[in-house]
Amino acid sequence: MSLPVRIYTILVFILSLSACVSFNPVPVSDVNFTDRAKTQKENNVRVSVSVLTNEESEAIFGINLALKFIQAVWVEIENNDDHPYWLVSSALDPEYFSPQEVAYSSHRFLQRKYNNQIDEHFNDLSFHNPITAHSTHSGFIFVNLDEDEKELDIDLISKQEIKFFDFYIRIPGLKTHTMAEIEDLYSVDEQIDLTKDELRVQLSKLPCCTTSQDGETNGDALNIVIIGNSSHLFPPFVRRGWHSAEDNYFGSVWKTINSFLFGKHYRYSPVSSLYYEGRKQDIALQKARGTIHQRNHLRLWLTPFRYQGKDVWIGQVSRDIGVRFTTHTPTFTTHKIDADIDETRTAFIEDMLFSQGLETLGFVEGVGLSTHEQPNQNLTGDPYFTDGLRAVLEFDRRPGNIEDVRFFDWATPPHRSVYSK
Repeated sequence: MSLPVRIYTILVFILSLSACVSFNPVPVSDVNFTDRAKTQKENNVRVSVSVLTNEESEAIFGINLALKFIQAVWVEIENNDDHPYWLVSSALDPEYFSPQEVAYSSHRFLQRKYNNQIDEHFNDLSFHNPITAHSTHSGFIFVNLDEDEKELDIDLISKQEIKFFDFYIRIPGLKTHTMAEIEDLYSVDEQIDLTKDELRVQLSKLPCCTTSQDGETNGDALNIVIIGNSSHLFPPFVRRGWHSAEDNYFGSVWKTINSFLFGKHYRYSPVSSLYYEGRKQDIALQKARGTIHQRNHLRLWLTPFRYQGKDVWIGQVSRDIGVRFTTHTPTFTTHKIDADIDETRTAFIEDMLFSQGLETLGFVEGVGLSTHEQPNQNLTGDPYFTDGLRAVLEFDRRPGNIEDVRFFDWATPPHRSVYSK
């Protein structure tokens, strides 16, 4: 058989296989994602949203969106006003995906029928503007994948007015702890309500540092205080890209190894346990860069104190800047932290200034001074230095801007001079 004939035979075989491939997604009505939809209403406009699980997305769209780090969000809008609205997709995610972009990413070679079917399917199910007067409109918008929590900003614009709806949704699947779960740690009888002056005194008396599990050795500085209930804190952290760290178990360890060795996408890697009053962190959050080697960590412990009806959390914030060898861990490796923990503290404050949730900011004594020449050390031997202050950040449920932030008139951080001359 000549070469041209062989090539022709192969092409005919491929095309015959292509004709056999069918696209058979599950009807939307057969998937019960609307049962957990969140709903808000403002005057004559009702908005409902639901974030699909990976399994629901694969059933409805016939492809595994999670492998592409894409998440489908269902939006339904009932407009009983006398004018139309337009939904701003970029408010949900500035880097959202168009329906055809997602569909094209799943096209198959030489399978025109299949590709046409998937293009049409995504177009039919997607959300399309406008939402005309006295109508109900629904569809899917495709955003970047989050696996723990998700903020959804539904912004509706018209010639007459603008409406804003904010949703905060916890996504099942990851093995993490939530602030809402921890809030019941102390009974009502154990909680201690403090005035502003009493708050400063008590925060200054808290231990300087985290400890080892036996409490015998000091570790990282307790350099952050957070004031707020879960309803105050969840939205600001989600807005600024902070994600829960998974618990340590085989699955999370395996995902961490994959991320470490092969650069796999994993924003929820577990953190090592640090201890305060004999218990490991109640909550661990992180803000990751493009690599698992570089992350900002925030560990929080609930205290029995309350201020203006809000929980008071003591915490530790640090920045991982790389990986190094150590004899202090079973794996002989650990993350190296930025020794200038005050810079990390400042970066966290600046981040929260843009969270729209920060209400009051201040500083109190309590950590203890250490210098670049005479630093302290954490439990894995990393040095750190600090002016000895811990930042105090109070949050509120009501969104606010930077100019609305007030201050605790307490301690003032000194002029920074990291290296002596």
